[in-house]
Amino acid sequence: MKSKTIKVDYLARVEGEGSLMIKLKGDQVVDVKLKIFEPPRFFEAFLRGRHYSEAPDITARICGICPIAYQMSAVHAMEHACGVVIDGPLRALRRLIYCGEWIESHTLHIYMLHAPDFLGYADVMQMAKDYPDHVRRGLQLKKIGNEIVRLIGGREIHPINVRVGGFYRVPTKHDLAPLAEQLKWAREAALETVRWTAQFPFPEFDADYEFVALRHPDEYPLNQGRLVSNKGLDVAVEEFDQHFVEHHVAYSNALHSTLKERGAYLVGPLARYNINFDKLSPIAQQAAREAGLGPSCRNPFRSIIVRSVETLYACDEALRLIEAYQMPDQPAVAIEPRAATGYGCTEAPRGILYHRYRLDDQGTILDAKIVPPTSQNQKMIEQDLWRLVPELMSFSDEKITWQCEQAIRNYDPCISCATHFLKLHIERE
Repeated sequence: MKSKTIKVDYLARVEGEGSLMIKLKGDQVVDVKLKIFEPPRFFEAFLRGRHYSEAPDITARICGICPIAYQMSAVHAMEHACGVVIDGPLRALRRLIYCGEWIESHTLHIYMLHAPDFLGYADVMQMAKDYPDHVRRGLQLKKIGNEIVRLIGGREIHPINVRVGGFYRVPTKHDLAPLAEQLKWAREAALETVRWTAQFPFPEFDADYEFVALRHPDEYPLNQGRLVSNKGLDVAVEEFDQHFVEHHVAYSNALHSTLKERGAYLVGPLARYNINFDKLSPIAQQAAREAGLGPSCRNPFRSIIVRSVETLYACDEALRLIEAYQMPDQPAVAIEPRAATGYGCTEAPRGILYHRYRLDDQGTILDAKIVPPTSQNQKMIEQDLWRLVPELMSFSDEKITWQCEQAIRNYDPCISCATHFLKLHIERE
């Protein structure tokens, strides 16, 4: 039997470092392993013995793309442990800074990392030679998302203004006014992004995924909600550990998270969209329908359109929040630590991000658990590749590699978050 080995050392345009091994025997796939080889980062261990108030600034260092998600999950978990609920203008301000993170992170992935796949370019620098106006539009959109994070968070990367109970300083309505003008342009640019990505060529690749996302009764989920799936899961965040389990696998430094007795599941924009389409704003729903999506989408390659719809939603929602904003009387509410366990889960751009902390009565962190979206999606990425590769057997090794990388980028995996770039190894027997 003819045997062949294809090895690609690094997959480009993902965040972090990893590799992929695919083993073929004849026309059968016999093994797929997504390997994350970045060294363990030990953030959970760093948190032990630290004061609860340090968690937002420490966990923000886990990711330079989505530090707000880590801060928000941390503050929600600490406030849950201390019996505090943040509402009113402070809650709205948290939702606004989260919109900023969605805009900058989604735009980075759509324009810089994923669009070159669909248009046949090696990277955005090559794409920019033929699509200079599109790339400029993406950069300007990202800049506006960054500006929201900077203005509320104190700086664009690893912001420093978020604290348990609220913020260290809150903006005035006058401070936010310039953002409103920028967001009016951003909303139109995001709408053009939906129309642009809807024209890309997509393979037929629908699958019966179990989608898991937060579900809130009144709003498209960012900070709060119940953990809901399209196959019957509907539990409170504090029940996460009763329904989800993490596994060590020998070939990866990142844990695999699965649903107990059900296996792989999918989190992220596609899951949020399928579970919460009815909570999108009218302009986002209309744009999705015009892009041919409808209330449900099961093709992961079309996730680039869904991200574009969520970017549009985030621009629209940020504008609404700014127009309704009233400066709170105090930048934060008082927190009294107590011995308790707190749970928090928010919607990072790539999917649900779970935090759990156990505190003593002085507010010292005794134990911490953080489950990022990429760990939760790893097993489903492998399952997608098990299904995809047989359809590619007649192609050259170069094209198989390109398609597999594209399938992985559908997920916008943040490998650094999970441990935690991709080296691809194809072995044919």
